[in-house]
Amino acid sequence: MSVSSSRRHEARWNISCPRPPRSLCLSSLFVNPVALHNAFVDLPSLDIWTTLVTGDGTSSTAAVRTPVNNSPVTDVESPDITCNVNPSPATETVSVAAGSMVGFLLDNTLYHQGPAAIYLGTAPTSVAEWDGSGANWFKIAEWGAEFDPFGFTDFNLSALNTTIPASVPNGEYLIRIEQIGLHVAGAPQWYISCAQIAVTGGGTASPSKVSIPGYVSSDDPSLTVNIYNPVPTAYTVPGPAVFTG
Repeated sequence: MSVSSSRRHEARWNISCPRPPRSLCLSSLFVNPVALHNAFVDLPSLDIWTTLVTGDGTSSTAAVRTPVNNSPVTDVESPDITCNVNPSPATETVSVAAGSMVGFLLDNTLYHQGPAAIYLGTAPTSVAEWDGSGANWFKIAEWGAEFDPFGFTDFNLSALNTTIPASVPNGEYLIRIEQIGLHVAGAPQWYISCAQIAVTGGGTASPSKVSIPGYVSSDDPSLTVNIYNPVPTAYTVPGPAVFTG
């Protein structure tokens, strides 16, 4: 396992995992072009953020509100965009020191081109009882694009991590990760998980907060962009600016 630096203050874990087959080809003796196209059956991708990791060596699946399957969320204005569709409840809340590393492991590598981000949501009461609603979210990391050649910096990674700003106040939070697949132009796909943490040793910062949904609109150019033609020469990760403390 190697750790390399990313822009801003993030780090990226580059972990190689085999990719699943993307399709099965059903063949017959005589196939016309339309039949050949229809004979390719897409298999579900394994894009589930299953594990919370921290700088003190903690690795927890119990703290993650695990999605019921690997189908992406496709409506950015749906409540499902918060923590995915009916995720299973987490059974623990992991303590994480402000100023230390936190992140998520994926059950595969990211093979859809698109940006990623990590958010913190301040729980108004016990985090185990909070559904993530309300203007309580702020972004602490993002992974965008590079341009020579064009591609997204999270592509082919199987873990994303960052540092919780040292000034973040103590308390219970949902930590939310999203990766947005932009491989189908005009039809973005969100791969999302939330986990429960308790920040300790923090400060007194009061970052600006947004609601999720509500943090980005469906017509945002960062979501409607065609990443193939013409190839973008600039790209802004959707959502608010990163809070760095």
